[in-house]
Amino acid sequence: MSDELDIDGESNAPIWAAFGDLMSVLLGAFVLILVGVIGMQLQLTSKLEQETKQRQEEQQRRVTLEQALAAPLASGRVTLVNGRIGISGNVLFALNSDQLQPEGRELLKTLAGPLTTYLKSRDEILMVSGFTDDQAVHEGNRRFTDNLELSAERSLTVTRALISEGVPSSSVFAAAFGAEQPVSDNADEAGRAKNRRVEIAPIPRQSATDAKAHGP
Repeated sequence: MSDELDIDGESNAPIWAAFGDLMSVLLGAFVLILVGVIGMQLQLTSKLEQETKQRQEEQQRRVTLEQALAAPLASGRVTLVNGRIGISGNVLFALNSDQLQPEGRELLKTLAGPLTTYLKSRDEILMVSGFTDDQAVHEGNRRFTDNLELSAERSLTVTRALISEGVPSSSVFAAAFGAEQPVSDNADEAGRAKNRRVEIAPIPRQSATDAKAHGP
């Protein structure tokens, strides 16, 4: 009788050992899955916090810019949409000209101070962009080959005017878009007038690390 019990005990031992090994494997797999889930949750939380911080910084940037430009905005001669300062081309220039009108020069003087103050507390640079309507430049105008050249010269004129009024030359540059990126329909004069504009937009200054990363 005793021998039979011993034999039964010996036969059950491998079964319990295998069961223990299986439980160990299952426990290990569960731990790995749990660690993976926790890791994903941490990554998602970190990403969400980063996006929230970026949105808050962007909102703060716009509020700061609005405060800096309170007086020019109140005059109604400039607009501020999504952080971009818009100035009607009719205020700055005569038709098919890149020479500042007196009203336009005075307006840029009022903008230069607030923009300079704004830039002192930000790691940003101003992009001055010139835009035109889709009408060809006058045939008798020999200065500009096309709208792209006209918009380039206008943005350069505004850039130089801001620099002459105290905006650091290292913190502003000119860009030209010609008739691209209209904000209104070019079908009538009212729409074309809105498209003839100059925009000033603060953008992040490229760091040396970024420049090296995007270099050849």
